Amino acid sequence: MAMALLECQKLTKRFGGLIALKGVDLQLNKGEILGLIGPNGSGKTTLINCVAGFYSPTSGKVALEGKDITGLKDFEVNKKGIARTFQIPRPFPRLTVLQNVIVGSRGDEDIAIRSLEEVGIHSIKDALAKNLTTHQTRMLELARALATSPKVLLVDEVMAGLNAVEMEETIALLGKIREGGLTLLWVEHVMRAIMKTADRLIVLHEGENIAQGSPNEIASSKKVVEAYLGERYML
Repeated sequence: MAMALLECQKLTKRFGGLIALKGVDLQLNKGEILGLIGPNGSGKTTLINCVAGFYSPTSGKVALEGKDITGLKDFEVNKKGIARTFQIPRPFPRLTVLQNVIVGSRGDEDIAIRSLEEVGIHSIKDALAKNLTTHQTRMLELARALATSPKVLLVDEVMAGLNAVEMEETIALLGKIREGGLTLLWVEHVMRAIMKTADRLIVLHEGENIAQGSPNEIASSKKVVEAYLGERYML
């Protein structure tokens, strides 16, 4: 069996008396879109933060291409090949769109421009980030992440605040990004989008992995329906 591109083993994160992650195992294979779903407070963003180096896990291991990256700082993890977007975007509001992405590309304007073209917002490269729509800001987040030339892209609720047309465009874009060679770990609450796009899903509930499988398998799981999805998803 081929080695996973990204692997988490028994990942645990405590915040004082709160255990946000309880021994989570995760394998992300090269070229796939792995969806991470679950109720609010289930540990999804905490897991992303542990992988990306924003948090250091209390125990457990994170490995990229078989090499231990547990506890590295965010900028070190990024240099290893993992980029992420944020649930609440964090652009530099007084910089232009292009200037924001140049920061991500470590000063390479050509890479920044290609990233803007890839996500479809090159035409607004001179606009100030503070003047963008929600959709444009989400695309700027993606462009900044892509500009770091990652192997793995961690996407945190990219559909939040988007209308139906923007969601469809973003679904198509994530598929295109994967076709370009990137591997995605995607946290999302918009079930229609992630069920349509992800190859596999992992379900977190109260910090634990309660199920994993194809979108159809997850939608058919009584445990997942009761914990999160609700009756309307039962196949």
